[in-house]
Parts: sequence; structure tokens; C-alpha cells
Amino acid sequence: MLVLSKIVVRRALLLSGLLCLAAAVTACSTAPGSSALVPAGESRDGSAISGDPVLTVVTTRSPVKGARASPWFGAERASQASQARVRLASPAASSFAAVGLGGWRIESVEAVPVGQGLSRGAGRRDVLIYVHGFNQTFETAALDAARLSDGIQFRGETLLFSWPSKASLSDYNYDRESAMWSRDAFESMLDQLIADPNVGRISIVAHSMGTMLTVEMLRQLYDSRGASVDQNIGAVVLAAPDIDIDGFSASVNRIGPLKGKITVLTASTDRALDLMRRMSGGVTRVGMAEARKLQALGLKVIDASQVGVGAVNHDLFLSDARVRDQVRRAIDQTAAPSHAGAAN
Repeated sequence: MLVLSKIVVRRALLLSGLLCLAAAVTACSTAPGSSALVPAGESRDGSAISGDPVLTVVTTRSPVKGARASPWFGAERASQASQARVRLASPAASSFAAVGLGGWRIESVEAVPVGQGLSRGAGRRDVLIYVHGFNQTFETAALDAARLSDGIQFRGETLLFSWPSKASLSDYNYDRESAMWSRDAFESMLDQLIADPNVGRISIVAHSMGTMLTVEMLRQLYDSRGASVDQNIGAVVLAAPDIDIDGFSASVNRIGPLKGKITVLTASTDRALDLMRRMSGGVTRVGMAEARKLQALGLKVIDASQVGVGAVNHDLFLSDARVRDQVRRAIDQTAAPSHAGAAN
């Protein structure tokens, strides 16, 4: 009975810690209307999504209200994946833009037939896929995809893969299972893009729990397609990976040349991952691993430990201009086949 009591108390303390982190995230996250900071001396041409604010989505969430009204897609697992087009309003369209306020928002969501081409533009274009992490709604994931694409000034087409998250700190296990359950649908999305002659290089930025889904999908993709898939995949950026270092090491050693496409964004100051480590038996999470250990696996590393000075430091790829710039560089290095695998 005493042992059981200790377990209950420990879980309560960890949940309390999660709630405190949630409050901190709300307090310190980037304001929705804040603009992407550009380091001094660097010129940028602007993102494609700022001029054409439409996001293509593949999701394994169940539709809500026929996906005709908010929240569009919920937390339950769908019997099959759905496709949708999300029309957004950029911060520049806000009536508060002149005073530096306002942010991305969803204007409309249109369900489209499954199997319809994911690439909208004429001509060959690179694509960026964003895969969200734990505790996200369909809406927050879509807005983060827009913020990411705009923040790194991506010039191709932006897509979102959204898996069923309960968007609740107490449903970590449900989210984890939902992410892994979605890997076949994610692989099918990649298959569709690879077969599309209008799609150039496919880059992926995945966050937190979404990195686990991404790594396992890449493992399946390599198993089914072999080394030939290397020519289609650009950069794979794993931001704050919430993955057990031992399982991760085993998986990346099973994806052949795709391993050379991976850049891991780490921060020893990531308090959310530190809490996940304690909840997972004390095993190091990849997002807090030492750079030398990840480099020994043949991976590139962006160590943001000195950048993160906030309360949580779990979303630096969105909130910090210097980190966004490094993400952009990782993607730019794979813009042409001759640059694949270049070192940072």
C-alpha cells in the first residue's frame, strides 16, 4: 500500500509539473502577431505562404461537423485519412498589423477528396511538411505550420500532417499511441508526393512527439523503397525530439542514406523534455542528448542550449530567430541533390 501511495504521489507531482510548464509556455511563447526576426545583414525574399496563404493538410483525425466549422477535425482517430485545404489570414491582414499585433488565423477549411494531388501549384516545387507534437489541436497545428513556413521564409509549398492529439496534458499516453498509429498514413502521404511530377525535394520539420512518428515513418519508407528514396527527401529537421535515445539510435541505423538528411535540434535547457525524461524512467530524450553522441550516429546537430533562456525552451524552432535561421539553412543545403548531406 505504501508503494502504491508513493507511485500516486509521484504521478501527481509530475502532472503538476506539466501543468506548471503549460502555464509557462502560455506566458513565454511567441506572441501570435510577432514577426520573424531577420539577423542583421541578411536579406530575405519573403515566404510563399505569406503571398498565397493556403495550407494543404493530411490528417488522421476524425472530422467534426463534416469539417465545415471549427474545430474541423477533432481528437478521435479516423477510420481513414482525410485531406483538406486550409485558407489562412496572415498577420499582415490583421486590422492590428500596423501596431505590431495580430497573428495567423484560419479563415476556412475545405475538405478535398482523398487521393487528390497534394501539390497545388503549376510547375515543379519543393514542399515542406510540418508534423506537430503533443498537446495540439488541428487549429494550433495549422497555425504553427504557417508560422514555421513564414518564419524560415520557405519558398515552396507548405503541407501539414496532423495526427489525433487530445490537446490535454493528462493524455500524453493517448497522444503517443495516436502518433505511432498514424505512421502508415504518413507514409502514404510521402508515397503520393514522391509520385507527383510537380513535387521537387520533400523536407520535413517535426516537433517533439511528432519526431517519433517521423523517424518510424522514414524507417518504413526505406524498408519499402530502399535507397532510391534518398533522391526525393530533402532535409529532415527533428526539433526537440521526445524520443528515447536508445530506441532512436536503433531506428536511425535502419534508414540507410536517409540518416544523412537528419538534423537534430537540441537544448539542454528544454524543461519539457526534462520532465518527459523523468516520466520515462530517466532515459535521456534525444532533444537533450549531447551533440557528440548524435554526431557519432552520423547526424547533424543544432545545439540551442545557449539560445534558450525562457521558462520552457521547447519551441525554439518557432520562437527564436537564430534557431529559425539554422532550420532554414538545413533545408537550403538540400535544395539540390549535390548539396544533400552537407555539414552545418
